[in-house]
Amino acid sequence: MVTALESQPVELLASCWTTAGDAGPTRGDERSPFPLPSRIEAAADAGYRGFGIVHADLVAAEATSGFDAIASMLATHAIVGLELEMLNDWFATGSRRHASDLVRVDLLRAAERLRPRHIKVGSEIDGHDWPWGQLVESFAELCRQAADAGTRIALEPMPFGQVKDLTLGRRLVDDAGQANGGLMLDLWHMARGGVDFAEIRDLPARYIFAVELDDADEQVRGATLWEDTQDFRRLCGEGDQDVTGFIAAIQATGYAGPWGMEILSEDFRHLALQEQARRSFQTAMGMFAAR
Repeated sequence: MVTALESQPVELLASCWTTAGDAGPTRGDERSPFPLPSRIEAAADAGYRGFGIVHADLVAAEATSGFDAIASMLATHAIVGLELEMLNDWFATGSRRHASDLVRVDLLRAAERLRPRHIKVGSEIDGHDWPWGQLVESFAELCRQAADAGTRIALEPMPFGQVKDLTLGRRLVDDAGQANGGLMLDLWHMARGGVDFAEIRDLPARYIFAVELDDADEQVRGATLWEDTQDFRRLCGEGDQDVTGFIAAIQATGYAGPWGMEILSEDFRHLALQEQARRSFQTAMGMFAAR
């Protein structure tokens, strides 16, 4: 039997790397070789109704076009959900925190003008174990600043990070106690982190601010999880993960937001822009049809 929730129209969001071409996190300055207007148009033509912009592309677009022009591009192509990323080191000290604060200023300033659904953030991934109280206080402060800018903070648990799983992510959100602080659940991170989908199914929907779809081989590829997540993700249905099971678990929570499609793959980076948008959209929608 199809539930009312499952019968709702599915809206997909093209996460920033899904239309970025030969670019990726920590690869050079992270700017896409494809012009932002072309990426927005390609995503919309493929069927996406949401779009993600990474900090490096956001700064470049502001310098050349301005925020009003970015907003106009999104509206022209009926893009109704915007995601900004990525803020790291918001919990750190010293030079790391200084660099992070510069990114924070840009993202919050853009949020005031562009009104994104959320700003995506990560946790420590370089092996340092920060005091829990420092993480809580820093996350709460970040959420308060985001609220002033009219947006939310979506924390992404990662198996190679300090906030590595759903349990720690939920604890951080609870301890920070900010209504505009929640979680982003990425299938790759949940699967590689060994999170049981039953745990997701039992999660109150208020914790879930965003969801990302992708796929992966059964075994980790590359020397580390970082290499696997950066270079070897697969399109939905082309790997060995239970994509439809993940979708079912998310739907069972009552989540009703857009579904991000995030592909990080050395092969995928070299596809033409329109092919990136078309293939990522069609394979993701195929998973919903399989439900």
